[in-house]
Amino acid sequence: VQPNNYSTFYDDQRQNWSIMFESEKAAMDFSKQVCIAKCNSSAVLDSVLCQDLLLGEGQGVEGGDSLEIAYTGWLFQNNGLGQVFDSNINKDKLLRLKLGSGKVIKGWEEGMMGMKKGGRRYLIIPPSWAYGAQGVAGRVPPDSTLVFEVEVKRVKLVKEGPGSDGQSVSSRDSLAPSPVPSSDGFSAD
Repeated sequence: VQPNNYSTFYDDQRQNWSIMFESEKAAMDFSKQVCIAKCNSSAVLDSVLCQDLLLGEGQGVEGGDSLEIAYTGWLFQNNGLGQVFDSNINKDKLLRLKLGSGKVIKGWEEGMMGMKKGGRRYLIIPPSWAYGAQGVAGRVPPDSTLVFEVEVKRVKLVKEGPGSDGQSVSSRDSLAPSPVPSSDGFSAD
């Protein structure tokens, strides 16, 4: 994914190609389909598939950084998107989380590394990186592969980059300390 509705990829012969899309939505929809195709073409999904939809700005997040996230989660069914099982898109509150704290599923911890403020990413998460054999009663069947679209709305970095004046708050939007996600979020239960 590149700025101004471009995507770049390499073919089998390692030739570089760029595609320009007529809109941001068309570029994102194409990127989502590429991620679903990657999932469907892998014999066994044993790690998180990540596909950037929008790159965002600033420094990539790492373990210990605090984020506020807008997300939607679908069940992966019949080789594509199934029903939505959770979302905070039309809710007043964003999900607050600290990367590496273990408060969300392992697939989120892994899949969100390197994201930037304003970035959007598509994640396809195998059961072993999500809720596994137990699932979530009434919402996620056992051994479900999950699909998430996540957007980083705010970031608070743990440490500043070079040239920092030593202040603990990033020059980007800061956050209050993160509370434990409520029961409608993805807690460790």
